[in-house]
Amino acid sequence: MPDHSRDTRRPAWAIPFAAALSLAAAAPVAAQDYRQGFHPDTLKGPPQGAPNEVLVLATPHLSGLPDNITPAKLGALLAPLLDRLAAWKPSAIATENLSGLQCDSLRRYPQRYAETVRDYCFDPSAAAAATGLDVPAANAEAERLLANWPAAPSPAERRHLAAILLAAGEPGSAMVQWLRLAPGDRKPADGLTEPLVASLDKMLARRNETYQIAAALAAKLGLERLWSVDDHSADTPPPSDPAESKAFEQAITTAWDNPATRMRRQMSDALEARLEQPDGMLNLYRAYNAPDGPMLAYRSDFGAALADPSPQGFGRQYLGFWETRNLRMVANMRDVLGRYPGTRMLTVVGASHKGYYEAYLDQMHDVRLVDPLAVLR
Repeated sequence: MPDHSRDTRRPAWAIPFAAALSLAAAAPVAAQDYRQGFHPDTLKGPPQGAPNEVLVLATPHLSGLPDNITPAKLGALLAPLLDRLAAWKPSAIATENLSGLQCDSLRRYPQRYAETVRDYCFDPSAAAAATGLDVPAANAEAERLLANWPAAPSPAERRHLAAILLAAGEPGSAMVQWLRLAPGDRKPADGLTEPLVASLDKMLARRNETYQIAAALAAKLGLERLWSVDDHSADTPPPSDPAESKAFEQAITTAWDNPATRMRRQMSDALEARLEQPDGMLNLYRAYNAPDGPMLAYRSDFGAALADPSPQGFGRQYLGFWETRNLRMVANMRDVLGRYPGTRMLTVVGASHKGYYEAYLDQMHDVRLVDPLAVLR
């Protein structure tokens, strides 16, 4: 019988490794006892060239502001905020909107996404009829036009690009082109029909952060587009069983009924009551972007859901959707940064996303976060 203990062909590590496997089989290690040792956030670059910088601006949804903050007032109230953001000089602006391409994909699976499409997707059908382009073709044409965009485009070129962007399912970027036109040049022509012009004018008057902050800032800075980075591909339809659907809703609303939620509501109400005072809107954004905001949001919402005791794990299902959505939103931003190294990106997003955005973005080797409060001084 061969003496394996003297077999020089056997690697030196083989016996310890086999012993380790044997021990592992005998004593399983609990998952929570393992901590990985690779930390991308400590390996920042690049060694040469401008870094990618990202400023995460937490925002309330402007549609939910008090009724006395009319669209006519909103522009003046937002002006101090826009001035400070413009001074930071972002080269790209990302928004909490579904891209036309994702919406086009979701429309192909109505059994799962019909409600998502209804609630979150722009309808490009009128622009498709005007331009003769479906969403993928319009996106390709918009990319082609922007890649060869002249330094001083004519009003006709801007109107045409706006029509293409509407057909691409990108109304935020179409609004950038609309705002870059002189008011007298905002008229039906070059692919923009009267109904499309009416829809752009209606968007212009909406209390919406994509149009009133992101598009307005892009136009102010001379940018040509926005980047739609929201993601709802993790959406699922409500349970078919009404009783289960009701139980899910009850579990989540019960989790949300907690002191942190009441504190957030009181803070928001107090800030909104002072919006028309000097720097009222700016102070609201300073508060929404304070360092303790993400933890308060977690305690109010996602941490409370994680602790939901329902045997079905309703809170964990909700949390799984939330984390997946934010991971994919950050991946969409990282895609843009990878395509254009050295980008200075402003991303405008609902306040509950801020902590997840910053935590996930900070893991990236080639992303450096910017303190929003330094910009909003």
